[in-house]
Amino acid sequence: MDPRLNLIADDAVIPAAVRTADAAPAFNANVPAPWNEVFKIVFYPDRIYHAQYLNATRSPRYRYNVLEVRGRADFIALKCEVYLDGKFLCNALRLEYRGGRLAEQTRERGRLLGDEVLAWVEINHADARFNKGIRRYVKMFFDRYVDAYQVEIWETLEPPQTVSHSFKVLDQMGLHKPITAIPSFKAVLRDIRSVNRVQVSFREADLDRPFNYRTGNPGWDNDFAQSHQEPNKPAPNSGENTVEDRNYAISFQRGWIKDAKAVTPVLYQNAMMEPSSADYFRGDAPTPGIMDGIKNVMGMRWIIQRELGGTIVYFHEVELPPGAVEGTHQHVGSEELYYFIEGEGIAYLGDGDDPSVDATFPLVDPTPDIYGLGLKPCREIPVRPGITLFTKSGGIHGVRNPKGNARSLKFVAFGYHSS
Repeated sequence: MDPRLNLIADDAVIPAAVRTADAAPAFNANVPAPWNEVFKIVFYPDRIYHAQYLNATRSPRYRYNVLEVRGRADFIALKCEVYLDGKFLCNALRLEYRGGRLAEQTRERGRLLGDEVLAWVEINHADARFNKGIRRYVKMFFDRYVDAYQVEIWETLEPPQTVSHSFKVLDQMGLHKPITAIPSFKAVLRDIRSVNRVQVSFREADLDRPFNYRTGNPGWDNDFAQSHQEPNKPAPNSGENTVEDRNYAISFQRGWIKDAKAVTPVLYQNAMMEPSSADYFRGDAPTPGIMDGIKNVMGMRWIIQRELGGTIVYFHEVELPPGAVEGTHQHVGSEELYYFIEGEGIAYLGDGDDPSVDATFPLVDPTPDIYGLGLKPCREIPVRPGITLFTKSGGIHGVRNPKGNARSLKFVAFGYHSS
């Protein structure tokens, strides 16, 4: 890769003369230093979003300045500036999609995913006047350079007066092309730094290529009907606390400060357990909104959910009052980490999951009933503040706050997809 072609990924206003070759060599020279090796991992996106990976750079007349990169599982959005012959041309929003979940949806329908997919795109702007009607379908195309479906939505495709686009790029431009312009998006892209949120879902294209027959019952990937939890009702297990989003959401906000104590917990009764479990409570409906004294109810403060990028699903604080149990359950295709911060209690780990646990701690007697799996042997481990419980795919875990304890057991948890 020619370092002279690299650009800075930065949101600061940088003079045009600095946005090309002059700024990049310093970045490249600093990264290989031994004390900066971590940046090759932590700052990985900064290392790949250079000019060669974007559509118009098949011609050396075009350069990009990437302002922001955000991801959510299979989906990535880039806000960038496009330069033609060294002069600013327009802003652009680039979307990339790996298609793993959509490929699964199409296979279930007996088809293979083709070279085109449709994206339903909704853009939110800091100025609410621009938000009405900023949504529509956009066609995406498979690109071998990035091994993903992609499209670039430019603010305009018109070159400046007395200047023409390169013939190497013109064939990519237009309606239903990899470089496109959408009239209703023009106003928000003109002020792209104030675009604060993008929501996208994906589906199969209307026509199945190369036979050109219409796709019936197209597969959809809306982040598997991604939902989040809100404390809308105090009653445990209320369906109104689960909000269906049905899209991938990317926020361009750069930071958050949240006070967990200010977050109202969502309550769950008999969480992650079967009615056959000895811990399952079958009594009358509890008093809504009161956690103390209700049998087997735990609270979750959902601190961060959809704001998380990549494959992370949630970061929350769990509170188990004395006598409450989080049912012992198994993770397949995902991982979860618990870090205990208050109180004392018991954690359960599947027998064979951690050899050092097997050698130190006793089996649970009687054998616990695992959510969805039946009876499985587990180990019983005392927990206190500072203990970390990490469960990989296939692992089994659960938590109990014994009845005789004087205070609640609290831990923070975050879970993410591992495959």
